[in-house]
Amino acid sequence: MIALIGTAVVLALAIIIGLLIYFLAYDQRSHYYQASFQIPSMEYDPEFSVEHSRASHALKEKINTEIDQIFQRSILSQHYVKSHVVNFRPTNRGLKTDVLFLFQTPSVKADTIKWQADNILHENLKSNKSFLKTDISLPHLREMHGTQAKHILNSCCGLGMEYPTMERIAGGKTADQAAWPWQASLQMDGSHWCGASLISEEWLLTAAHCFDNSKNPKLWTVSFGTTLRPPLMSRRVESIIIHENYAAHEHDDDIAVVRLSTPVFFSEDVHRVCLPEATLEVLPKSKVFVTGWGATKVNGPFPNTLRQVEVEIISNDVCNQVNVYGGAVSSGMICAGFLTGKHDACEGDSGGPLVITLDRNIWYLIGIVSWGIGCGKENKPGLYTRVTHYRDWIKSKTNI
Repeated sequence: MIALIGTAVVLALAIIIGLLIYFLAYDQRSHYYQASFQIPSMEYDPEFSVEHSRASHALKEKINTEIDQIFQRSILSQHYVKSHVVNFRPTNRGLKTDVLFLFQTPSVKADTIKWQADNILHENLKSNKSFLKTDISLPHLREMHGTQAKHILNSCCGLGMEYPTMERIAGGKTADQAAWPWQASLQMDGSHWCGASLISEEWLLTAAHCFDNSKNPKLWTVSFGTTLRPPLMSRRVESIIIHENYAAHEHDDDIAVVRLSTPVFFSEDVHRVCLPEATLEVLPKSKVFVTGWGATKVNGPFPNTLRQVEVEIISNDVCNQVNVYGGAVSSGMICAGFLTGKHDACEGDSGGPLVITLDRNIWYLIGIVSWGIGCGKENKPGLYTRVTHYRDWIKSKTNI
C-alpha cells in the first residue's frame, strides 16, 4: 500500500511539473500592446501620412530599430517579437506616433511581461540618447485584442510575397498561399464568375462586364483565400457601381466597384492591394502578374486553387497593329502578354488583378482583366482596364 501511495504521489508530481513546464515553455501565445510616443525633435511632415512614402518608411524603420534594440538588450529578449508603427500625427510638442508591440509569452505570465515591458520602455526613454519620449497623456501600454491587432499589422497595402518565379494560369501552376491576399472571387448562385481585387476593408475593384447578366447585389457573394472551396472568408455584396459610360458587351470603360455588406478584418491571408497614382507610367517590357481562377485553356475546366502568370507590358501602339488588334486598344486599356502567345489570362479571370511590384516589394494594381481573343493565342495578348486612367473615378465612388 505504501509503495502504491508513493508511486501515485510521484506520478502526480510528474504530471504537475510537466504541466508547469508546458505552460511556461511551450504554451507561448501572442499578446499585443499599443503605446504612444512623442518625437519632440521632429515636426510633422504631410509625407509621413502618405502610405509607403520614403519619408514615412525611413522614420518607421528608425523607430522600429530603436525599440528592437531596447527589448533585444533586455530581460524580455526571448519574448519580444516585433514592433509596428501605426501612424504619425502632429501635436503642439512636435510629432506623435502610435506603436503596436507583439510579444510571445505563456498566458500565466502575460501581466508580468506587460508590467516589465512598460518599465523597460520608461527607463530607456528617459535617456537623452533616445529621440523617442513617452507620451505623458497615454503613459502606459494598452492591451489590444488579437483580431484588431492583426488587422492593423496587415493594414498597409500591397504586402504580398517577394517577387515570385514564373508560373502560368493556362499551364496549370498554382499560387502560394497568401501570395496574392487581395484576390477575391465574385460568385453568383455559389459559383465562381469573376475575379476582383480588395482595395479597402469594404471595397473591391473589378470589371463592369462581370455584371452584364445581373446587377442585383443580392445575387452576388464574394469569397477570399487561395481556394474557392473551402473559402477562407465570405461576404455578401451590398452594392455594385458600374462606370456610367460602360455599355454592355463593349470594351471601353470596363470598370466597376463593389461594396461589401460587412467589412473584412485584414490578416496575412486577406488584405488590400495598393492603388497607383494617376501619374504612374508603366513602361513596355515591364514584368507584371495576373492571377485568377480562370480556365487553364480555352473551354477548359475552372481550377479550385488560385493560379498566376507572369506577362509583359506591350505598348498600345504595338497592340494596335493590323495583325494584332487593329486599332481596338484605347487609352483606357493596357496590353499585356506575349505576341508569341502561351502565357495569358483566360475565361473566368475577368475582373481580376494585373499587378506590378515597385519599391520594397509593394504591389500595385495597374490593370483589371477585361477582354482578348482566345487564351494565349499568337498576336492576341490580353487587354486590361488601365487603373491609372480611372483613378479619379475610383476615388469619386469609394473615396480611396
